[in-house]
Amino acid sequence: MKLDSSTFNHGGISRSIALSTGIVVYSVLTVSVRFASAEVRSLVPLSRNTPSVSYVTPDLAAESDGYILGAGDRVKVDFFNASEYTAEFPVLPNGTIQFPLVGAINVRGISLTDAGTRISARFKPYFKRSIATVTLITARPLGVSISGEVNRPGSYTLSANTNATESTIPNLTRVIQLAEGVTQISDLRQVQIRRQLTGGGTQSLKVNLWQLINRGDNAQDVRLQDGDSIYIPAALSVNLAEARQLASASFATKMSRPIKIVVVGEVNRPGPHTIAETTISTIGNSSSTTTSQVPTVTQALQIAGGITQLANVRGIEVRRLTREGTQTSIPVSFWELLNNGDAKQDLPLQDGDTIVIPTATALNDSEITQLARASFSPERVAVNVVGEVEKPGSVQIPPNTPLNQAILTAGGFTQKAQNGTVTLVRLNPNGTVTKREIAIDFTQDVNDKSNPALRPNDTIVVKKSGLARARDEVGSFASPLGVVTGILRLFGL
Repeated sequence: MKLDSSTFNHGGISRSIALSTGIVVYSVLTVSVRFASAEVRSLVPLSRNTPSVSYVTPDLAAESDGYILGAGDRVKVDFFNASEYTAEFPVLPNGTIQFPLVGAINVRGISLTDAGTRISARFKPYFKRSIATVTLITARPLGVSISGEVNRPGSYTLSANTNATESTIPNLTRVIQLAEGVTQISDLRQVQIRRQLTGGGTQSLKVNLWQLINRGDNAQDVRLQDGDSIYIPAALSVNLAEARQLASASFATKMSRPIKIVVVGEVNRPGPHTIAETTISTIGNSSSTTTSQVPTVTQALQIAGGITQLANVRGIEVRRLTREGTQTSIPVSFWELLNNGDAKQDLPLQDGDTIVIPTATALNDSEITQLARASFSPERVAVNVVGEVEKPGSVQIPPNTPLNQAILTAGGFTQKAQNGTVTLVRLNPNGTVTKREIAIDFTQDVNDKSNPALRPNDTIVVKKSGLARARDEVGSFASPLGVVTGILRLFGL
């Protein structure tokens, strides 16, 4: 059968067909699929005879061109050696393309390659060489859903417009970004995509987005199809070494608003706090770049007024809720951060975290001194200087300030002061109270014997001389500082 192509057109088709015999009809089924200079990767299709199957996608090579046609797509069909029949066609709501010559051809749920093959087969009786080339002109919006460890789970509509210069292909990371990123407790190695197959049944796909982060494996950024359902589970435990990588990923949470956290335990201002994202600007030779830094545990402790003298920085705990309502505990050790520079201990935070600072049972002097210099310790601490100084009361001083400096901050000795020694009263982390008599020498540098570094809530008692003490004892108990002095005396101090 031979078709005189000059007798056909899309506007008005003459159905005059010149028939002849003895002509061999050859059918060459070839399809060219183009996505405007963008390489298309897709999942290797699973057998439709299997209703549900799990599939790990280590290599999403283009065994098929991937895009699945559906109602709302617009395609261009080119016919070899019959350019007058080339035209653009919409995929109708029933999933078909309507051709004036052969009628409706169903392309719903098949790839561009398969569509070209099917069209070529239908036109085979009319052409010596039936070659159809199918090109996607405009892709329909795709409806997908996402749940689990993302900030805004729900349904999303993704556009996928394609033209001669641009291709916007809906993929996994794009919908995660629309959902405002994954949470800090998400398990990126176990991302699941459930896909309805055209022939019935469900295809279950497993994607490892850590391969994308660590190795740049773009094949893991799976191309989505209409009706896909994405689930990102919570990790059973948080790997501190990976937490910062996750926080900096392009599809992680972007801090468009401050987060709310709670700090409890051994901090100076326990309770709920709000932390805003910090912005860091880097100036280069000819330009500057701005990056955002996710809030960390260190920032939370600073906002909470710093740790107290009794804090156990080896046992800090971050409690984090999953989207399913369960709680995960993440241990961090700021002692490792201080001693070994282990930056991964400074865990990035997310909205709703609770930070628990436990009480230490025992700390030695060197540890307390080291903690006082840390950035998450308070900038100033309070000590009490009572007795015969010019300005008795609570004094705000930097951590590790020596005893001599605290006395001078309180105005120095009065004329009634007992010369030579003062009493240092200290509340220890284990709950005990110690008292030391210290010989004062204002020429001494800081040292534990005669000019020790002070801790928060230390009390320095500057005694009166014998005569002044006997004369003024009643007046001391009547003054505000007499309350402190009276309490010290209850302890025999």
